[in-house]
Amino acid sequence: MTGKLHLSEEEWRKRLTPEEYRVLRQHGTEPPGSGCLLTTKEPGAYVCAACGNPLFKSGQKFESGTGWPSFTQPIEPEAVTEYEDRSYGVVRTEVRCARCDSHLGHVFPDGPPPTGLRYCINSVAMKHVPEGEPVPLVTEEASQSGRK
Repeated sequence: MTGKLHLSEEEWRKRLTPEEYRVLRQHGTEPPGSGCLLTTKEPGAYVCAACGNPLFKSGQKFESGTGWPSFTQPIEPEAVTEYEDRSYGVVRTEVRCARCDSHLGHVFPDGPPPTGLRYCINSVAMKHVPEGEPVPLVTEEASQSGRK
C-alpha cells in the first residue's frame, strides 16, 4: 500500500460511477449474484476500484455460495481495515480499503481453512488485474487532473 489517499466527496463523485460511489463511499451493497467478479478465476490480484490498492490474490478466492466474491484473507494484513457495523439491527465486521477508506464488504468467521474467515466483498468495489500486469494506483495529483 502506498500512502493514504484523501479526496473530497466531490472528487470521489467525479471519478466513480454512480454504483461505485453508492457502494464504496455510501457503504452500499450490490444484489447477491449480480457482481461481474463473482465467477472470475483468472490468476491475478483484486484491487480497490476507487484507488487501486491491492486487496486480495486470486489464490485466496473461493466459492462461498453467498452471491458475492469471497476470500480467505487479504493480500497483506495492512491492505484492509475493519470496523464494527451495527446497521440493519445486526453486528457485523465491515471491511474497508486501508488506503482510501472505501467500503468493500464484510468479513465473517465462517470461512474455510486455513483462516476460517470469509471476506465477502462487493464486485463493484474491486477490479481484477491479471497476473503480471501493473497495478494502476490512483494518486491525488492524477485525480485532480481528471486521470484515473
